Amino acid sequence: MSDTPFGFGLPPEEPENGDEGKKKDPAGGGQGSDGQGGGNPFGANPFGFGALPGMGALGGQGGADNPFAAMFGSLNPNDLGAAFQQLGQMLSYEGGPVNWDMAKQIARQVVAQGTADGTKDASVGPAEKAAVQEAVRLADLWLDGVTSLPSGASTAVAWSRAEWVEATLPAWQQLVDPVAERVGAAMGDVLPEEMQAMAGPLIGMMRSMGGAMFGQQIGQAVGALAGEVVGSTDVGLPLGPAGRAALLPLNIEAFGKDLGVPSEEVRLYLALREAAHQRLFAHVPWLRAHLFGAVEGYARGIKVDTSKLEEAVGQLDPTHPEQLQEALQQGMFQPEDTPAQKAALARLETALALVEGWVDAVVHEAAKSRLTSADALRETLRRRRASGGPAEQTFATLIGLELRPRRLRDAARLWASLTDARGMDGRDGLWEHPDMLPTATDLDDPDGFVHREHLDFSELDKMLGEAAKGDAPEDGDGKE
Repeated sequence: MSDTPFGFGLPPEEPENGDEGKKKDPAGGGQGSDGQGGGNPFGANPFGFGALPGMGALGGQGGADNPFAAMFGSLNPNDLGAAFQQLGQMLSYEGGPVNWDMAKQIARQVVAQGTADGTKDASVGPAEKAAVQEAVRLADLWLDGVTSLPSGASTAVAWSRAEWVEATLPAWQQLVDPVAERVGAAMGDVLPEEMQAMAGPLIGMMRSMGGAMFGQQIGQAVGALAGEVVGSTDVGLPLGPAGRAALLPLNIEAFGKDLGVPSEEVRLYLALREAAHQRLFAHVPWLRAHLFGAVEGYARGIKVDTSKLEEAVGQLDPTHPEQLQEALQQGMFQPEDTPAQKAALARLETALALVEGWVDAVVHEAAKSRLTSADALRETLRRRRASGGPAEQTFATLIGLELRPRRLRDAARLWASLTDARGMDGRDGLWEHPDMLPTATDLDDPDGFVHREHLDFSELDKMLGEAAKGDAPEDGDGKE
């Protein structure tokens, strides 16, 4: 039996590495034989729940001989009550496919631990808030000359990492729930049909545990991402509240640390990108639904690798539920190899590329004559978006989806060519309707798209409206 039953591992200062974790050092450090915490990307503790609040150092004396002493031996009555309360909340969860309360709690814990370089989160001071507000104000002024879309930011805010977590969780919920729902259903489907009627309580417990498991790992990923992002639109989606341009001063400082560029220029360039995203999402009313719909459409075509899940469920043991976590971490999601799924992926990647390409093009136009480091910053941001950080890769494993604009450079070239050929009004006018935008094929032949005639949907809508009025009767009985 494991030293820590029910899969609740040791706290961060006493990592455990599966079976190797039982090989404690003489001082009780709880490390594996290699002296490390193990290969689990979310910490080596089984099932990934980490230390419960107030539980202190689990695994006291007599772990293998007395599991209850191992789990509760070092707790005082107050700590024991807190541990049971947390456990009860996890197993009694009856909400959606992800326990978002747990996700939020875990994300904030990850933020509080700091990033790998030792940087700790901190409240944003008045001077930093004023600097962000001034940068966004100046960025909007510069953008006025390069795009016909007016300002989309009613306020400019400077966020700490914890504030970013709080503000963006609703958007992550919209992104993750469709995939997590498929896992919840699959956890019941893998049981043999003759067992499902008898296993109602077990299935309910498994789904509660699955929701907690997803919440734990999404919380880990969101918390890690909070240490990387510089604003509210880094992944090409509007993650924050509408109309609120947000920058994270602490992460901006870390981003510009080794670039050899003045911090004021780094902040202003990133403010330009944030303000440009805000203009697009504020004044293209269908765009947010289009992007999130593309994500959901792709998620519908993801299938769960039930062989991994069946193996985990078949070996399910109250003392070893980590098989479920390991299956999730290894990636149970595979896109279906069908024309519909390939089309869904193409729509999503093209939509992300068009958004990021437009932002890249207009920001470069606004900055190239004003910031000496504009070219270097542009290339740095392009590479950053192309490769993605560790947290983005975590999301790719968890939900089978990379939020990455693979054709960013192609899209940026196309938007720049459109500016030369049609001017900024003609370029930005394409955002009036989704059917007017370039397709994946158009990114292969940008010149053909640039010089092609396009329907003016605003005129078409006007004509249809006038026709509808002409057909309408003038009074209730249809008589003139």
